Amino acid sequence: MASSDSTPAVHISAPLAPKKENNTQVGSKIAELNESRAELLSRIQGLKLDLQNWRSKLDTQVKIYRDEFQDLRNTLHQQHEDVTASLRNLGLQDVSEGVKDGEEQPKVEAKDEEMQTAAIKENGKEMEN
Repeated sequence: MASSDSTPAVHISAPLAPKKENNTQVGSKIAELNESRAELLSRIQGLKLDLQNWRSKLDTQVKIYRDEFQDLRNTLHQQHEDVTASLRNLGLQDVSEGVKDGEEQPKVEAKDEEMQTAAIKENGKEMEN
């Protein structure tokens, strides 16, 4: 019976060792997860900054594009007015005055406005995303 008394003592201490070992393993896993979480949060912050920089550069490019587009429209309009005035000074008819009734004169400005509207809508979609 003495041998049976000593056997339970070994069994009682044996389950305690695996619990401590499990606690150590759990603690180790928690530490690893916390470290991984910190790294991921750092990467996310970096990606957010990259996205903000990218959006800022895109906004700048869009503004430059719009300004250049408007300058081109203004220049084209001014050149059209200059040519029309020159033709009138020379006594020639303006092309738009010579178009027969029923025929439509191509409207460059209307197409430009459509392109600009499409560009603005497209940019709006990009900014929403």
